[in-house]
Amino acid sequence: MSHREASHGRLDACEVRVVNAERVATTRAALIGEDEVREVAELFKVLGDPSRCRLVYALLAAGEICVCDLACTLDMSESNVSHHLRVLRDHGLACARREGKMVFYSPDDAHIESLLDLTRQHVDHRDTLA
Repeated sequence: MSHREASHGRLDACEVRVVNAERVATTRAALIGEDEVREVAELFKVLGDPSRCRLVYALLAAGEICVCDLACTLDMSESNVSHHLRVLRDHGLACARREGKMVFYSPDDAHIESLLDLTRQHVDHRDTLA
């Protein structure tokens, strides 16, 4: 067991209860509202599904791609890809456009790439500490 793992249990709670009222007030004032925190949590739930996460990365790599090419790229069925794309679209992570009988998907905006890049940096950073 690493030093980090051994000391982790001791970091979960204070051994002495001393409340800094000013710090509590400042921190409360900086918190986001309940509605916004629910939306953020919901977004992470959507991205928490490995298939949807892979789909977002594929959309970012392709820029724009049709459903059948996306299914082939990820070795998934078109119906499964369509289902996940609908969830991503409903949460503002992907947008679609129809061209004749084809439907093309792309990332909704640049924030998605930034969000995933920061998340990957965090994961990579944690891996280097282990």
